[in-house]
Amino acid sequence: MQVEPSLSKVGQVRVARTTETDTAAVGHEIRLGDLALTAFDQAPVGVAVTRGPGHRLVYANAVYQEIFGPRPLGKPFLATFGDLAQSGYALLLDRVMNTGESAFLPDAPMTADYPGGGPRERYFSVSLSSVSLEDGESGVLVLVSEVTDRVNAEQRDLAFQRYASLVRAGAVVEWSASATDGTVQLSRGWEEITGQKPEEYLGYGWLDAVAPDDRPALVLAWSQAVDQVPDLFEHTFRVRQRDGTYRHFYARAVPVRKGGVVVEWTGFCADIEQQWREQRRRDLLARASAATSEATRIDNMFDALAHAIVPELADTCTFYLVPDSALRTARAPFVVERVAVVQRSHLPAPPPHRKDRFSPDSLFVHAVRERRPLHKTSLPEEIPSDFLPADTVRWLRETRVNSFVVLPLVVEGAVAAVLTATVCGDREPISQDDVDLLTDILDHVRPAVDIAAEFQRTQRVALALQRSLLSQPPTVPGMPVVGRYQPSPSAAEVGGDWYDAFTVDDSVMLAIGDVAGHDLSAAIAMSQLRNMLRAFAVDRPEKPQEALRRLDSAVEKSGEYRGTATCVLARVEPTGDGHWQVNYSVAGHLPPLLVLPDGSTRFLEDSHDLLLGLNTEYPRTSAVEPLPPGSTLLLYTDGLVEHPHESLDIGLERLARHSAPLAREPLHEFCDRLLTELPITGNDDIALIALRLS
Repeated sequence: MQVEPSLSKVGQVRVARTTETDTAAVGHEIRLGDLALTAFDQAPVGVAVTRGPGHRLVYANAVYQEIFGPRPLGKPFLATFGDLAQSGYALLLDRVMNTGESAFLPDAPMTADYPGGGPRERYFSVSLSSVSLEDGESGVLVLVSEVTDRVNAEQRDLAFQRYASLVRAGAVVEWSASATDGTVQLSRGWEEITGQKPEEYLGYGWLDAVAPDDRPALVLAWSQAVDQVPDLFEHTFRVRQRDGTYRHFYARAVPVRKGGVVVEWTGFCADIEQQWREQRRRDLLARASAATSEATRIDNMFDALAHAIVPELADTCTFYLVPDSALRTARAPFVVERVAVVQRSHLPAPPPHRKDRFSPDSLFVHAVRERRPLHKTSLPEEIPSDFLPADTVRWLRETRVNSFVVLPLVVEGAVAAVLTATVCGDREPISQDDVDLLTDILDHVRPAVDIAAEFQRTQRVALALQRSLLSQPPTVPGMPVVGRYQPSPSAAEVGGDWYDAFTVDDSVMLAIGDVAGHDLSAAIAMSQLRNMLRAFAVDRPEKPQEALRRLDSAVEKSGEYRGTATCVLARVEPTGDGHWQVNYSVAGHLPPLLVLPDGSTRFLEDSHDLLLGLNTEYPRTSAVEPLPPGSTLLLYTDGLVEHPHESLDIGLERLARHSAPLAREPLHEFCDRLLTELPITGNDDIALIALRLS
């Protein structure tokens, strides 16, 4: 009976996991959907089910056992069917399981150890379909029907050719090796692929056709297999073809036992270059996506990308940032910033990060202007001296570079960055496929790079604006004043945190505030509030609460920032008897911290009112606190103390505790050490202003 092609459509049924025992059939423990496999026990065709990449046999019905004899369950295909190891059927199982596409082989020859007859060739029609097991693992359903009696001599030759075209499409090499020392004793197909004659590849001569970088790992794995005799040996390595190019081959072998003694190894090697390239592409694109998703700064993003590229595709990888003005003048020097350099560990250290200057006629600049990849395979002495800066060219020659590529990264019509990659020494040069893959990687991450580039452009503009608005504190004899602003490294690096300090008559005015948000609009809001408050404070400096009340009214009339802005305004003023005091008013902000020279601390909490603009009818208050000689008054924003999932009181107590031992340190060091020693989250900007009495 011949298995009809329609039987191959059984694929994608579900198979429940079975207990892997060394018995012939356990159909009652496996189900295809709602159908128990015991229904196939009396089927007139052979039925088998395999599991996972090793194709472990988990079910065989009575006809299948009658054809092939009892086979151990739970072991890989090559261990269960060692007599079929060189036939290539394992490759067909791989294809069906990995692609999900069914396969049908009519009149296929099989040379195996059949019950009662020993090794001989018989013919079968075979259907293979992918199945999904209950635990999510993939498998293959196999249906077999013998047709030996029907196949005549002429048909057998045709069947063999048909089988060969299907099974050997991936360049299969069959081989056997000694059980004692692992030397190859017989091989079919190796000479056609590598050009090595039998006298050259027998023994361990075949290693000469293996890529030099892959030999150590292959020799180690094979020698361990010969010594330890696992049920299955698997390894992937590159093989040099007749034309000198390399392709990836997958080797699979099993020990052959007679009377419990290993007498030889038998296996095959299959060309898997296409599958390997597809898998590498998927892996690299996934790594590139991870690199861009985890980095917020564009230089960190490029560094992570370079680490994904080296050593998979290249020995060195460099990223250059191209400023907006770099290409505006055709004859002017081309200046870019080297922001990421990664090389394999055995190579000399590269030149440090810096700005590089190129001649407008150099190959590098030409590639950037053309916005096309530049791909060269050359000897070290052939690297153009003006291709890269002189020290970089010397470094490339020192690393024995044999090929390089330059890839411009175009974002919104402009070149935003340039990738250069090189391969050195005896490694295979960068191929066109590698260039295409690098291009795919850049295309894949372009949206993230675009966002990061725009993010950094906005950062630079907004941060420059914000810093320009944070004026230098005044110089007051015997009363140093120090201000610090630290943008958030994980937010937009610009926000609404601000401070101000200025003198009015014989007093010093200190102010600090925070407008919610981390963007350009928050910085603009901050500048407007700061300027208005300064004007109101200069007009009536003796009443800080009155300045904040007038700012309330301005916020209410503008219709903006209501309930999103906080502030502290403090007037440090003489008392008339040679001492000083602080007259302060707080609008929804954290309380000022007073640090006395003996290290004792206290927060000034006698004045604390609503946020700005919430209720103009609500009266604002002020409070007065004496300032002993040597004391330090600190105003700060919440980024200095707040932590997620933590009470604000804990953050305030931590600030007081860290400030105490700094009571007698110079004021600039007092401020700097708070920024460096406190466990700051980095999720918010930080502003602080401090004053100390002599």
